[in-house]
Amino acid sequence: MKIIGYIIQKEFKQIFRNKAMLPLIFVLPLIQLIILSNAATFEVKDVKFSYIDHDKTSFSRELIDKFNASTYFNVITEFPSEKIASEAMLKGEVDVILEIPHYFERNLLKDKETSLSVIINAIDGAAAGVENVYINQIVRSFNKKAQVDLMQPSDMKNLPKNITSIPSFWYNKTLNYKTFMVPGILVLLVTMITLFLSGMNIVREKEIGTLEQMNVTPIKKHQFIIGKLFPFWVLGMLLLTIGLIIARLLFDVPMVGSLSVMYLYTSIYILVILGMGLFISNYTDTQQQAMFIAWFFVVIFILMSGLFTPIESMPEWAQFLTEFNPIKYYVEVMRMVMLKGSSFIDILPQFTKTLIYAFIMNGLAVWSYKKTN
Repeated sequence: MKIIGYIIQKEFKQIFRNKAMLPLIFVLPLIQLIILSNAATFEVKDVKFSYIDHDKTSFSRELIDKFNASTYFNVITEFPSEKIASEAMLKGEVDVILEIPHYFERNLLKDKETSLSVIINAIDGAAAGVENVYINQIVRSFNKKAQVDLMQPSDMKNLPKNITSIPSFWYNKTLNYKTFMVPGILVLLVTMITLFLSGMNIVREKEIGTLEQMNVTPIKKHQFIIGKLFPFWVLGMLLLTIGLIIARLLFDVPMVGSLSVMYLYTSIYILVILGMGLFISNYTDTQQQAMFIAWFFVVIFILMSGLFTPIESMPEWAQFLTEFNPIKYYVEVMRMVMLKGSSFIDILPQFTKTLIYAFIMNGLAVWSYKKTN
């Protein structure tokens, strides 16, 4: 244990002696957490809205007022014709064009029905889908009011009773997207920092020649690896702590579950990442090589973790591959514990798979590490 303690002491001194590394460890991840949590969102706001009103009646003006009152739409202008409106959309000046037809009010009064034309800029398909939902909600709201206004006294007897649904939003009552995103982004930061630092640290010693000096000492392989990786395990846990404090104080993310469960799982998860870093460093000779290989795997893991794209929406072969993605399990556990209040029993499947993953990755890392006495 004394030998491991000396190696750990040496590693901490080496980390804190490097003035360029300290901002990378502590400052940049926190800035990324703050920026990404505000920027990474699927919410669509300030949609540039325009309209063509061929009817120019009280009903058409009332419909436009509905959009004007919405917090999602920014009513830019009215266009006299569809051609001019299309040119404006081509230039990127508007996102949505609502065309109200001739005799809009008359058809409502006479036939009790009419139609609207909506043109949406769908280059961003996800945003266009959300915008379409917003538009349909406003039109349905206007339609209910129009039915009441157009109803004759004789129709009051046959008026059907309304069926009202009362939604109850669990785990995120305010539908705040940051509540959904912050735990996932925190997972990414803990993963990236521990993976990059652990991998590049060992490769750096290869470059400057100190690793060869360590290899010819009586230090055993497991002592060297434990002493080498333990400081980064501590840094990963420290990053999690700082990130949780920011998530609570700055973003008001609820933490319903047990912190001890969260830290227990994280302690095992970081072992998986450190094993990956050591495994990558064993097959690379420069920090640049280690960075590229680590980044290759991190990008795949992130995109297939369920953070930005629901795993259920992926093809079956991709869903199968996500079973080997450790980031997927960490994202699930963080959201389950923080937002749902899940217990250790609830996360036991993810914990078991991550524990197996930790044994495999560290076993491969130790096996692939070559030490010469």
